[in-house]
Amino acid sequence: MIINPLLFVITCFIYAGAVNAQEMPPNIDQTKSEPIKYIGEQQTDPRYHHGGLRHAVGVHRYQALRANREFPPEIGSRTGWTYNHQPYLCYWNDKFYLEYLSNQYTEHLAPGRTLLMTSKDGREWSHPEIIFPEYSLPEINYTHPETGKVYNLPAGTKSVMHQRMGFYVTSDNRLLVSAFYSYCPVTRIGPNNGQGLGRVIREIYKDGTFGPIYFIRHNRHAGWNESNTNYPFYKESKDIGFVAACDELLNNKLITLQWWEEDRANDGFYTIQPGELQPKAFDFYHRPDGVVVGIWKHQLTALSPDEGKTWTDFALAKSLNTCGAKVWGQQTDDGRYALVYDHSATRRNRFPLVVMTGDNGYEFDNMLCIHGEVPPLRYYGFAFNPGPAYIRGIVEGNGNPPDDLLWLTYSVSKQDIWVSSVMVPVTGIVDADVDQDFENLKSESDLDLWNLYVPQWAPIKIVETQDEHKSVMQLTDEDPYDYALAERHFPVSSKATIEFDLFIKDLGKDILEFEIHNQKDERALRIRFDPNLEGINFDLGDSDPWPVPITINKWYKIKITFDGGEGEYSFWLNDKLIHEGNEFDIETESLERMIFRTGSWRSDVRQYVLEGEPNTPGLDNETLPFAGCKVPKSTFWIDNVKTSSR
Repeated sequence: MIINPLLFVITCFIYAGAVNAQEMPPNIDQTKSEPIKYIGEQQTDPRYHHGGLRHAVGVHRYQALRANREFPPEIGSRTGWTYNHQPYLCYWNDKFYLEYLSNQYTEHLAPGRTLLMTSKDGREWSHPEIIFPEYSLPEINYTHPETGKVYNLPAGTKSVMHQRMGFYVTSDNRLLVSAFYSYCPVTRIGPNNGQGLGRVIREIYKDGTFGPIYFIRHNRHAGWNESNTNYPFYKESKDIGFVAACDELLNNKLITLQWWEEDRANDGFYTIQPGELQPKAFDFYHRPDGVVVGIWKHQLTALSPDEGKTWTDFALAKSLNTCGAKVWGQQTDDGRYALVYDHSATRRNRFPLVVMTGDNGYEFDNMLCIHGEVPPLRYYGFAFNPGPAYIRGIVEGNGNPPDDLLWLTYSVSKQDIWVSSVMVPVTGIVDADVDQDFENLKSESDLDLWNLYVPQWAPIKIVETQDEHKSVMQLTDEDPYDYALAERHFPVSSKATIEFDLFIKDLGKDILEFEIHNQKDERALRIRFDPNLEGINFDLGDSDPWPVPITINKWYKIKITFDGGEGEYSFWLNDKLIHEGNEFDIETESLERMIFRTGSWRSDVRQYVLEGEPNTPGLDNETLPFAGCKVPKSTFWIDNVKTSSR
């Protein structure tokens, strides 16, 4: 490639100006007592899965893995295990890599293993491959350090795994993948208390094959070493490049600090001295002034001026409501910073997943909901906290996809693995009216300003029809406990007109619901499209207009006008006024989002129970009926979505 010298110089000047113009945080001495601060006014409402927050615009959420215990070889998860958690993400060799751990039934219960998935686009994911298999332990006698109780594990007991690090891309572009072998004497004693065997490593080659498994660091203080573990030490490898890659990783004090909580050795390897504290799930990013911000669970934070060699004393980020789950922070491609975590008022719940943004890596505001969907727990398990949790993005140095999106991965209720992309710059509002006809789109990923919620069994696609509509957005649903959801922001409006065309192609278990919400995610109206029951049904608000008959396999033109000041809306079907002056279900000055959904809303306050927590089906029960089976398919086509503010 030939580089134009003048263009190169101009680009350098522009970049330098952008860096100089970037807002700098106060210095370390001024921020070390509280290295991260939320200065916004928004707070989550614990009664709702979505927290009562405004939604970030342009969030595409894809279910990479749907746990399926009943029929793993045929449909769903090929592995068939239903505890899936602690995912990690990287982008290397023009491909996404996703690692997660899995147990057969529940957290902390053997057997356990670690799996790997890949994707070219972050939407369609390969079936999981076992990257670190089950491990048989020798006989172990474990003494609890606090109670003194002795637990005996007979030889042949299977290990469990723990994840506090996933990938590492070396300076010579090798990809290493890592995991930690451990055991739990009982389910309430975790695998990350320093008793585990140690950390294993292997290389992923560009052709998709894997190198041998080695230990890169044993928990020697716990009695584990080369003589009593099943894999060789990495120094025994004949691959000089691989050994050098492992040495490089071991010398990276920021990356290896992720290992502390599973290791907990006092041999000088780690650059923190936590004392009585237990800093877990380390994450880091660089501020504009080069200072490293370290974030752990339970609000713990610290700063490093020298790439993790030394740290300030631990301090609490008191304005973060972290509920015991992981926190993720990073600089985004627009030069700003994002902080993503479960801002929850209760430790049990892991929702909603929110994003906050800032200019300097120190102060954050504009809290927005990224993932507020909490489907029923299909399979019972120990400590299956409901909601999206253990969030991770792409660690600095582990690649950057060729887009300006913020890529994230997390588990939902410790069963299913999700990958999401967030539009950058992160915002919660749009200025222009909607005019969407779905023509000339390659896929649903081109729907930049749409928010998509896409379970594996409820996909959203751009498809071609054989009629005058040509390309349309298709919502399909075969999931017994979840739904497809597509929502679109429009300018915040007290008065507006919304139009769209609808075609019901297949009608199985699910119907289509259309709603309009305000900034607190309160719905002013709901319209149900159900040809098998009464047709079009208007069932929210004090008024109860009569249903309108419709059939499948026919296009319908829908128009809705609303007036927040009057608290009412009117409905047209095929250019004919059907109902005028229908009352809203809430009092609201303005509305800002329309929602198409293949099932009933899960965040209705009238479903809630004691202590303000949602009644999440399946949480305290056994496996839900037919959790691994598809239901008859429903398919809906949507086209020509338009709004006009008045």
